[in-house]
Amino acid sequence: IENGNSVTYKVYKRRWIGLIQLTLLNIIVSWDWLTFSPVSQNAAIYYSTTESAINWLSTGFLFAFVVIFPVTIYFLHWGPRPSILAAAALILLGNWIRFAGSYSRDGGRYGVVMFGQILTGLAQPFVLSAPTRYSDMWFTDRGRVGATALASLANPFGAALGQLIVPFMVAGPADISNAVLYVAIISSVAAVPSIFIPAKPPTPPGPWCSAPKASLRSSVKLLKSPEIWQVLIPYAIYVGFFNSISTLLNQIMMPYGFSSDDAGIAGALLIVVGLVAAAISSPILDRTKAFLLAIKVAVPLIALSYLVFIWMPGTRDLAGPYVVLSVLGAASFSLLPVALEFLCELGHPMSPEVTSTMAWAGGQLLGGLFIIISDALKAGPEADPPFHMYDALVFTAVVSLVAVVPVMALGMFGRADKLAIRRMASGSSTGSNSTQA
Repeated sequence: IENGNSVTYKVYKRRWIGLIQLTLLNIIVSWDWLTFSPVSQNAAIYYSTTESAINWLSTGFLFAFVVIFPVTIYFLHWGPRPSILAAAALILLGNWIRFAGSYSRDGGRYGVVMFGQILTGLAQPFVLSAPTRYSDMWFTDRGRVGATALASLANPFGAALGQLIVPFMVAGPADISNAVLYVAIISSVAAVPSIFIPAKPPTPPGPWCSAPKASLRSSVKLLKSPEIWQVLIPYAIYVGFFNSISTLLNQIMMPYGFSSDDAGIAGALLIVVGLVAAAISSPILDRTKAFLLAIKVAVPLIALSYLVFIWMPGTRDLAGPYVVLSVLGAASFSLLPVALEFLCELGHPMSPEVTSTMAWAGGQLLGGLFIIISDALKAGPEADPPFHMYDALVFTAVVSLVAVVPVMALGMFGRADKLAIRRMASGSSTGSNSTQA
């Protein structure tokens, strides 16, 4: 609605329908990822294979993201709805194929389960990369960080549910069959409503939506900015290590006498405390826009947490791992939506899905590689304690500390002007206000 030089934009209550659906899909696709890792020993017996092969169910899931992420960018360039529908279809198909390989309590077919797991892995980028695109299309600049946080952090929340609930479902190898069935049913309930989400709002929430976005080809040129890579690469590293720790936490803690339930609670704390921290920080950052400060505080905390965690399993006391993982979760989850939104600002007028999908793809690729490296660094049966992962934790800490350097260098060497909040500036340059419908 135009009034001279002033334009009135609307936000619609129906935006919550798509956001809730996107949140549900991110929860379930992450639960799919960690269906087997929290009960790796029982899963290895059930599928007549090794724990390393069970790790590959997580690793293959992560690598699937990398294979399909260019297609994801293309889908999201046309809007979030096609991407969400593709994810829902792959989640349904993948989960029921996994159950087809796990229907008997007497044992499962590993190859069939791996195929289904890869299909769910192919679904993940379509919903994990969508929050920035969805919030850009439906929310004002006072709600984008919160909307991005809700849908993005739903993904690790699903991992927390997997870490916490699956060990209680599985008392022995035969229970794997029922666990896979229950997850397939929950996935179906979460995926089917995707067909009802609206494609786009009748009118945009702000002037940035009306501004032309760079084409995919032009976006490649915009990626030459060093500042984008100074955020994107550390982000991918920390997402990769989060994926690795979440997958291997059971194997990290059990050699020191902890149970799979203890490890599941530790994984849940990592995520739940992080969600609480993000719920507090995201609305504040939505209003203050102190993105750079938040990133420069969170990143050193993450690296120091990985450093201290090296010695926590060896204490053989639950307090140490629980406290350090809680701090790690709080810092990591506070970083996640802020880094994604900051990348969108640095890349403007690049469409938001480009930097978002690249950041997530890097995290999934590195997560898969870190799992392989950590598994290779696992001690043998003659070690004290047998099969400990001390060397893997040292590797994690060293790389995490190195990743701090490019982040802390942001804005230095006369490049402070390159950190401008561009998308917001394009919105404020036009006289505008938003109403709700």
